[in-house]
Amino acid sequence: NSRVKLTNVKDCIARGFCGENETPLEVASQQLLKDKINVIHTIGGDDTNTQAAELSKYLLEKHNGKVCVVGMPKTIDNDVYPIKQTFGANTAAVQGAIFFENVVSESTANPRMLILHECMGRDSGYLTAATAKAYRERLAKTSFLTPFTDTAESRDIHAVWIPELPVDIEAEGARLKAIMDANGNVNVFLCEGSGVKEIVAEMEANGEEVPRDAFGHVALAKINPGAYFSKRLASLVGAEKTLVQKSGYFARSAASNEFDRDLIGRCAKAGVESAIAGVAGCMGEDEDKEGTPIRAIEFERVKGGKPFDINQSWFQDLLKEIGQA
Repeated sequence: NSRVKLTNVKDCIARGFCGENETPLEVASQQLLKDKINVIHTIGGDDTNTQAAELSKYLLEKHNGKVCVVGMPKTIDNDVYPIKQTFGANTAAVQGAIFFENVVSESTANPRMLILHECMGRDSGYLTAATAKAYRERLAKTSFLTPFTDTAESRDIHAVWIPELPVDIEAEGARLKAIMDANGNVNVFLCEGSGVKEIVAEMEANGEEVPRDAFGHVALAKINPGAYFSKRLASLVGAEKTLVQKSGYFARSAASNEFDRDLIGRCAKAGVESAIAGVAGCMGEDEDKEGTPIRAIEFERVKGGKPFDINQSWFQDLLKEIGQA
């Protein structure tokens, strides 16, 4: 579970998972052995699988590997090394696009409306970029009646801000103001991890405590990047009303689409074979191996924080089409 860090003894004791003289890894191991568990499948992102790695290593060293740990990479952030594609990321992108199709209609209710669509992604802009791509593909299939003010231009994305791209807020403000003047609204796709370093630096300079979780990650929901950017951008573009909408929970709670069901099925089949063979690891398409085969990737090679590749042609084309590059 990504909310429990077995190597953070202090946090585990504080939350009642183990006693003062116990170690969380040993307590977890003993419970697995007591329950006669032979295989444990961990399902989650980088935090879940790095903890699976710690548990697998501990079981191997202290208990002769009696429990085989097989991880399944489920995170809509798609930010896990060295895995090509994590479960749910494709589905979430499509669902985020559907979410914004409805939200963007709010731009017709108020003049000079600024809408920030905040997508999940602590370190990677993958989901924001993929959602933008999926949305524009859907928009391209939509017909509009020319006498009305609701147009393809007003419903289009006007900026995509992700951690991998530096944002000159003043320059972007000037560019987007021209769009606001022309269309009466501005739509920005914002990754929740964007600007976090700047926000943290500002908080620390003001003597404020930066909220963090058991893994040491900044609590993004509490520092609220969307609100931070909306306040700065609203004045630059002359917005009369600002709307910040987060699609994260809507997108990640959706049933898997055909792409993800196929990926999950292939990884699950390989995972069962790996478990029977007693081979621990995180199942996924291994980018470091020729042909990106699905295999039990050694846990010591699995880590989070993989950035989105902004040099992909489709993403560069998208930035040019919306006037950001």
